[in-house]
Amino acid sequence: MRLLPALSVVLFVAAWEAAVRYGDVPPIILPAPSSIARYLLAMIADGSLPWNLAVTFMRIMAGFLVAGVLGVLVGVLMGMSKVVARVLDPWIAALYPLPKISLIPLLIIWLGTGEAYILTISAITAFFPVVISTYAGIRQTSQELVKAARDLGANTRQIQMNVVIPAAIPSIFAGLHLGMGVTIILVVAAEMIGGSNQSGVGWLLIRYGQVMETEKVFAALVALAVFGGIIIKAQQAVDRWVAPWAVGRS
Repeated sequence: MRLLPALSVVLFVAAWEAAVRYGDVPPIILPAPSSIARYLLAMIADGSLPWNLAVTFMRIMAGFLVAGVLGVLVGVLMGMSKVVARVLDPWIAALYPLPKISLIPLLIIWLGTGEAYILTISAITAFFPVVISTYAGIRQTSQELVKAARDLGANTRQIQMNVVIPAAIPSIFAGLHLGMGVTIILVVAAEMIGGSNQSGVGWLLIRYGQVMETEKVFAALVALAVFGGIIIKAQQAVDRWVAPWAVGRS
């Protein structure tokens, strides 16, 4: 069972290689994995791929950290205060379904295509999933836990800090994971649209696509997929370290 994931990848790559080599598929349409690997190694060796991945990573993390802190804070305030929840709920309900990618033209008009534009779209994208998940976690805290803490003599502040917020941690983590995923997507999209920065994986994809260097496009996509998987796994490791009770660890 442990070998199944790796085996499925190996079989898929082998089938892809055979289909391209023996199926007479033009490389410009679908290059072979072996060819993609050669270009990937070359892009790593010349430094273009590591540099642009690092730029994209910094943009993702800068916006995500701002959104994570503000999102958790706003979600907790909404969960703890009915007044705050009533004031902010219509704004959250109206703005959350709005496709964030539709804000890119407006942000380019306001902020240009520099770092402020990409960091803003990154933060906006992650903010709403974090707020909603945090708020839901606070509101769904078991009232039996709250009643038990109150019967043991805990005051309101102690209940909030030691019962309600820890109980909401799984929902908060879920929101942070969702926020990270959509942030990666929107940052790369913003790099592709606002390509005047001439940096980032999104810019690489547009650059290679315009000159029809399909192998390099696939190489950048493979690197981005691995990069995203590493970020998500690192986030899960942080979850286990910060709050082991929330992820099934004792």
